[in-house]
Amino acid sequence: MKTNFEAKLKKLEKIVADIEDEKTGLDASVELFEEGVKLAKELSAGLKEIKFKVEMLKEQNGELFAEPFDKNE
Repeated sequence: MKTNFEAKLKKLEKIVADIEDEKTGLDASVELFEEGVKLAKELSAGLKEIKFKVEMLKEQNGELFAEPFDKNE
């Protein structure tokens, strides 16, 4: 089962908090950092995928039609 975006983001936030905690040792911090980098890459890829799915609804001549959110990129 795929972990959803929000769950991954929450996990990344916890990793950051754990790294910032002075009680976390160096070895554990390095492992957490590596896991955080992996999660950050997954989140970034997910955002790119979502960007292509987002469309704006526009009205033209009384009818609605879908248009890509950002045509410039």
